Amino acid sequence: MSEWWTYRLSNFLLFSPRTYYRLLELYNAAIWPAQVAAFLVGLAILVFLVRPTAARARLAAGLLAACWIWVAVAFHAKRYATINFAAAQFAWAFGVEAALLLLFVMFQRGHGRAGGARPGVWIVGYALFLHPFAGLLAGRDWRGLEIFGVTPDPTAIATIGAVLVLARGRRWLLLAIPVLWCVVSGFTLRAMKAPDGWILFGAAAAALVFALRRRATSPVTRAG
Repeated sequence: MSEWWTYRLSNFLLFSPRTYYRLLELYNAAIWPAQVAAFLVGLAILVFLVRPTAARARLAAGLLAACWIWVAVAFHAKRYATINFAAAQFAWAFGVEAALLLLFVMFQRGHGRAGGARPGVWIVGYALFLHPFAGLLAGRDWRGLEIFGVTPDPTAIATIGAVLVLARGRRWLLLAIPVLWCVVSGFTLRAMKAPDGWILFGAAAAALVFALRRRATSPVTRAG
């Protein structure tokens, strides 16, 4: 038996990179044109974040919840689970995040728009407009583009940005699952030797940095 320190991330990968990227291609083909609707939803969320009000904050969170439910069922439970036994747990986690966002919709009174707001908007913009092309820069086929709202990585990244803008107190409840997903997906991509894995780690780090900075600079934190 090999010593544990001789193992690499790739030794724990349950599927080949080619299998995973092919799954994304087949998934995109199967759900078309849902990607167009998801992109429009993302645009609406971005507009709500640029000029947030209490009503827009609730609408943005509700739309994000719908995206997390979609990814939980359509991607994790129905597709990813065919190559990764842990996808069932991922689906449940995404469902929990959707529930937390819906609770935010029900109990939110006001909106954030303090420290972390501008970085949050930029993070959402990145997830919507630029992240789909990260795979192309890494040499993957355009048919496997990862689109906000229908695939997990850009959805988690955008949610981190939105929470930085909208949530005040208890924001860690909304950030925990997106950040954990970015770490899990980042390690998965690194195991596949995909250079864009570092983007997920960067999103998780941004969530921690801006959330902590906002907490440190806010003398009074109101529950939201």
